Amino acid sequence: MSEHIAISENEGVIEIRIDRPEKKNALTGAMYRTMTAALADAAGRPDVGAVLFSGSGDAFCAGNDLKDFMAGPEGGAAAFDFIRAIAAFEKPLVAAVQGLAVGVGTTMLFHCDLIYAAPDARFITPFVNLGIVPEAGSSLLAPTIMGHAKAAAMLLLGEPMDAETADRSGLVTAIVPPDGLIDHARRKAAALLAKPPEALMATRRLMKGDTAILSARIEEEARLFRERLASPEAQEAFAAFFEKRPPVFRRT
Repeated sequence: MSEHIAISENEGVIEIRIDRPEKKNALTGAMYRTMTAALADAAGRPDVGAVLFSGSGDAFCAGNDLKDFMAGPEGGAAAFDFIRAIAAFEKPLVAAVQGLAVGVGTTMLFHCDLIYAAPDARFITPFVNLGIVPEAGSSLLAPTIMGHAKAAAMLLLGEPMDAETADRSGLVTAIVPPDGLIDHARRKAAALLAKPPEALMATRRLMKGDTAILSARIEEEARLFRERLASPEAQEAFAAFFEKRPPVFRRT
């Protein structure tokens, strides 16, 4: 378990709050494992009807803690286990997003059903910039949800997407004033629990479609992600990041 993940429960809703504000809620392997365990617990409990993700401080999630992630294979394995868990989770998922949502901080949202964003939310997927590829099925889900052009700006160029653009593109459900963001998300999660549960779950399954296609894409991304981590491009991109300099990529 991780001290940087706060888990609470309120009348059938499990809230998973990323609680590392001094690091913009960047995720370590231990944090991933705690969230994966929380999803497994929620999945197995009939008294739990929904899960709500949120973040402490002025950011939702700055993605992976790169030092932790690059320290060894354990962090990467924990990250991919979490991705598989959130993609396979069968109950409604709600998210309250403020400030930065970087990397997995954005891609995990593609698996959520209701996403409420503060006006300052910024969605950034810098995978190509780091010499790697997208994960969490985002190479499939981003074009499906937002269209190819917006997905290309996000995934190929790594351009930040602000809250208004994310709203127009279908990534978020609504923009909510920051002082009422988490309460609004909690009310919507509670509203889901008031619905007929079997009809709600059946409708969600229909909306998600063939999960085998998504699972296959997640595994393909994971394979390429691991391969790319060992590439000269990724090694240069990460070195430049830690050395705070522009990367130099060579064409052959």
